[in-house]
Amino acid sequence: MSDTHPIRLRGVAKHFPLHWRRGRVIAVENLDLEIRRGEVFGLLGPNGSGKSTTLKMILGLTPPTRGEVELFGEPPARPDSRRRLGFLPESPYFYRFLSGAETLRFFGRLCGVPNRRLDERIDELIALVGLAHGRDRPLATYSKGMLQRIGLAQALVHDPELVLLDEPTAGVDPMGSRDIKDLILRLKAAGKTVVLSSHLLEQVEEVCDRVAILHLGRKIVEGPLDSLLSSGDRATLEVSGYDAARTDAIRAALASAGAQLVAVGRPRLTLEEIFVREVRRAGGDKG
Repeated sequence: MSDTHPIRLRGVAKHFPLHWRRGRVIAVENLDLEIRRGEVFGLLGPNGSGKSTTLKMILGLTPPTRGEVELFGEPPARPDSRRRLGFLPESPYFYRFLSGAETLRFFGRLCGVPNRRLDERIDELIALVGLAHGRDRPLATYSKGMLQRIGLAQALVHDPELVLLDEPTAGVDPMGSRDIKDLILRLKAAGKTVVLSSHLLEQVEEVCDRVAILHLGRKIVEGPLDSLLSSGDRATLEVSGYDAARTDAIRAALASAGAQLVAVGRPRLTLEEIFVREVRRAGGDKG
């Protein structure tokens, strides 16, 4: 088995034929991907770019038209390879008459978690995703954010090595989004491999090691996030004891060194940071 690359795609394409011989839709074309063990990988792209189709091929839910997909070195259609992954779809479906704890028990049994371990695992996951207040409530009473949290918990119930998250913060408020981001970082710290498909690019910047961008079924960019975000010949200098009167002297000093002062600004908090800080100060609810 491939421990270095839990996911590997080589020359993968997926075409969907149209009715009445009208041709075909090219969902994915000539896609190569290697996702490494222990990294958080961002799969990005606009709607219709092929992200969801790619995830379905990795999961073994739809076969590629051509090319090879490997999950831990095996074809994803084999149950042994799928036992090592957890999945949160963009719009998960749950039995809404079950409570949070009952839902986790249901999925835990489906995944083969031993009964002697399952009670303890349910307690761990309820605490991990912050749902102690909703543990015994039916899912019909859950908010969108709470449903995403229980979805994350069910994806982790069997302690998988690989976790696929399709828009995990869709419809979640800023507090819930921040908590899910922190959970992804904890999964990485625990040595898990995470594949994140998201439209929230700010969140991707905070958690991902590498990203690939798809457009019209083709990969147009891939690489380490730090390298992709680097602006090449520009650098940011953080200065203490600065006042505006010194700008001309700094500009002259840089010019003498063959550089140019492009802009002067002051560090700012993001809106998310201010929101989270003030809500936490006020003791806001996590639900």
